[in-house]
Amino acid sequence: MPWQAKFLLLAGIWGSSFLLMKIGLRSLAPLQIAGLRILAGVGALLVLLSLTGGALPRDRRVWGHLMVTGFFLGTLPFSLFAASEERVSSALAGIGNATTPLATVLFSLALLPTERLPWRKLAAVLAGFVGVLVILQPWQAMGRPDAVGFGMTLVAGASYGLGWTYVRRTLSKSDLGGLSMPTAQLLVSSVQIVAVVLVWWAMHRSDLDAPWSVRPDATAPSALWPLLAVLALGVVGTGLAYMLQFDVVRAAGATVGATVTYLIPVVSVVLGVALLGEHLNWPQVIGAAIVLASAVVIGLPARRRVPMPA
Repeated sequence: MPWQAKFLLLAGIWGSSFLLMKIGLRSLAPLQIAGLRILAGVGALLVLLSLTGGALPRDRRVWGHLMVTGFFLGTLPFSLFAASEERVSSALAGIGNATTPLATVLFSLALLPTERLPWRKLAAVLAGFVGVLVILQPWQAMGRPDAVGFGMTLVAGASYGLGWTYVRRTLSKSDLGGLSMPTAQLLVSSVQIVAVVLVWWAMHRSDLDAPWSVRPDATAPSALWPLLAVLALGVVGTGLAYMLQFDVVRAAGATVGATVTYLIPVVSVVLGVALLGEHLNWPQVIGAAIVLASAVVIGLPARRRVPMPA
């Protein structure tokens, strides 16, 4: 499959993940969604890894770095996105994901000594934050999105930016190819999320008999469809998506691979409006357009100076 097809497939998969999380919340708690998503994803990748004859990294230093990337690229954002959708729409959560390129620029400056920030990208980052303010509508007393919920999406998007910058700094020369690195990263995330879910369950034992107990309600008389939605989110939206992302980055480079972020909010908004009856106010539409335009500018290749002829 050409990388262009994988790119479009990845945008559709990740864009629909916000819809699947919204459906999952009908019967599952946010941390249960994050846990089931990661466990289903790593299970799928482990099966594929064994079928393709791949191997996991053996270097302890690599696994130490994976503990960091597994948290910032899996455990934290997956939990925050699911929790945010208890407060905001799936469409708005997808828009919050578009701030990842903005955060990547800032973290690259902090963690990569050779990184330089042209004035064009600096202006784009500032414009992106203006777009976030427009979405939040601080001048409105009513009708604005939940600040805590949308703030969770911003932190989750920033977590992706930090995680991929850390990968670029510490693991760029340790990639064994194939499914090795995405499987190892999700494996670490699975250990982390299991520990988090167990602590969460210990704090809610009076309401839940077990960490996997579901909560059917009026909107979901049966927990079957929410469970199937989260399983699809794990196997396809996490396991398969991680494999596709690494393939796109290897084939077309990190800059092209990061541009998938521009399409994710479009898919999430279309699905949220069409299938869940969600709607966005005009400031949210304008703010989303500003954020996406800023992300596109950030992703543009640097201009090369043409030397003057002698």
